[in-house]
Amino acid sequence: MTTTLVKETRAPAAPVPGGARRTRRRGRVAALLFVFPALLLLGALVVYPVLFSVGRSFFDASGTRFVGGGNYTEMFHDPATVKAVRNTAIWVVVAPALLTGLGLVLAVLVEKVRWATAFKLLLFLPMAVSFLAAGIIFRLAYDEDPDKGVLNAAVVSVHDAFEDSSTYPTARARDGQGLTKGRDGSYTSGALAPGKTVALGLVGVRPGDLPGTARPASPAAARAAAPDELRGVVYLDFTPGGGGRQGAVDPKESGLPEMTVQAVRDGRTVATTTTAADGSFRFTGLSDGAYGVRLPAANFAPPYEGVSWLGPALVTPAIIGAYLWIWTGFAMVLIGAGLAALPRDALEAARMDGANEWQIFRRITVPLLAPVLTVVFVTLVINVLKVFDLVYIIAPGPVQEDATVLATQMWLVSFGGGNNQGLGSALGVLLLLLVIPAMVFNVRRFRRSQR
Repeated sequence: MTTTLVKETRAPAAPVPGGARRTRRRGRVAALLFVFPALLLLGALVVYPVLFSVGRSFFDASGTRFVGGGNYTEMFHDPATVKAVRNTAIWVVVAPALLTGLGLVLAVLVEKVRWATAFKLLLFLPMAVSFLAAGIIFRLAYDEDPDKGVLNAAVVSVHDAFEDSSTYPTARARDGQGLTKGRDGSYTSGALAPGKTVALGLVGVRPGDLPGTARPASPAAARAAAPDELRGVVYLDFTPGGGGRQGAVDPKESGLPEMTVQAVRDGRTVATTTTAADGSFRFTGLSDGAYGVRLPAANFAPPYEGVSWLGPALVTPAIIGAYLWIWTGFAMVLIGAGLAALPRDALEAARMDGANEWQIFRRITVPLLAPVLTVVFVTLVINVLKVFDLVYIIAPGPVQEDATVLATQMWLVSFGGGNNQGLGSALGVLLLLLVIPAMVFNVRRFRRSQR
């Protein structure tokens, strides 16, 4: 049998007409003309500053002497910069993880709320507030004075509801009036025998700060003590309008009510009482011997002022809290959009198989949302690396160094008093190098999802 092979021949491609070639060329030129303004702005605002910063990082503060990698070496030997790197690492680890987790929980829960749209809007509203305004808001909220800072006002209210505060934090004994101050801040009288009466005069309390129940102390000072009791009066040794005698109870001087008084013998407390409205007190049933009358330090303890939110220990967590307030709505909305795209048949099938809501959330919802959660997390990492406004505004001057991150340190070194643009440019290059991997990862994720 003879097999005949027939070779297929292709017709030569038809030449492109000259008119079509010119049309393509004109289209490319027109596209370049339209893109050119954007490319010009991109080069002027992004490419040129990046290249200039890279070059400037190899020169000294004056910009005239080439120092090579000296700025990069100094950068990692400067304690402030090392602290900025450490704080930036805390931000990168804590803030995106908390935001992603919080956004996921809220996105799942909001589906079960009747007014879901209103709830989402309420949580997303802080995104409309600038970082400058948010920083001012939280700087006031974190104020240590309970009369100004809303957080400390709440903390002090809760504390005072469970633990009584002292009534006379500014009171003190007048020198030479027979009261000895102990190391713990208490005051103790000299030795007294039962049947005696003692007047304990204090100063440092403004008449306007006295409790409304306070009464004149002079009638209480005139009362005599029984043989088995020790009687006395604690009073404000100050006569409004002037006059009076120091160390003596004058008619216009007020008693100090609600003050704790102790009878002490041989260093041991044998009786405790509280002063009445006129400042009077008494201990009954005392045996013979010498006693001292003590005013415990708790009477003079300063009031609880709350938490030092912007102190060196808590300033970074406090600023991260402000950041969470702003960006929680963003994370919730993005994760909620991914949640709405989940296949409902998988969730319903799991419910029909007897899975509870926690199992559905852990074994179905979270794995299916993993791509969305990754994008949200990486986007927040990029944003956190650039955080500047909140740190600079919220952190007070004395603790600015304890809260500084790379972005604020770059500004402080370059323009905030350091005037070393060489070192500041090196910090900027470091920040760019940290951001680039996260950006590349995000771009690849987007391209993969488009395929």
